[in-house]
Amino acid sequence: MASTLLDLTHPVTTGMPVYPGDPEVELRPALTTATAGVNVLALHLGSQSGTHVDAPYHVDVTWPTLDGLPLELFTGPAVVADLRGLEPRAAVTAGQLAPALALAGPGTVLLLATGWPRYWGTDRYLAHPWLTPEAAGAIVAAGVRTLGVDALSIDPTPDQGPADPTVAALLADLSDEHDPAAEAAGLAAHRLLLGTPGGAVVAENLTDLTALLDAQAAGLPIEVSLFPLRLVAADGAPVRAVARLG
Repeated sequence: MASTLLDLTHPVTTGMPVYPGDPEVELRPALTTATAGVNVLALHLGSQSGTHVDAPYHVDVTWPTLDGLPLELFTGPAVVADLRGLEPRAAVTAGQLAPALALAGPGTVLLLATGWPRYWGTDRYLAHPWLTPEAAGAIVAAGVRTLGVDALSIDPTPDQGPADPTVAALLADLSDEHDPAAEAAGLAAHRLLLGTPGGAVVAENLTDLTALLDAQAAGLPIEVSLFPLRLVAADGAPVRAVARLG
């Protein structure tokens, strides 16, 4: 049976959505065939722009940078957790991940399908579901070291959109950008996963994962690749995320 390649990457475009406070994305001609005989783009973007991976260094300067991680962390067989239908800013629990974690383990890429890509480019995209510390701990305990999500972050994103009152105090702590303790509290899932001994990576802003859920339900094997740009001493980098179904 022939396999199918599926692109899970948001196109990189000028003015595309970014995490609040991150560099805006701009693509503009640097050289053109009319003036220089070739076309070359000038790119301005952050390391966390679009579909990207986080290295441990993203949340702690003593942890490994992107170029210090083994390539094996960026590819592998995938298991998809179906989290569609959750309310804005819903907290994802360990119990909700249990069916997927029962199929996952070391070397597995665990993907969280929240359905949030449908809000890409809107304020509601910032009100995505997020992992509780207990859920992040369950992922680590299962041996998973590569996690991907079809949303902006695995932790709550501060914004002025709809919010669950249970998260309000946590988000309020993020208002002081110079308070490392407050920042750490707001990135609990990141710290639990990325702080795993031996390294781990988190991929964010994947596109719609419905086709992967359908393939999984049909018993088809799924393999995912999340290879980043080879940026030196980086906290993360954009990726071309691709799934092979079958």
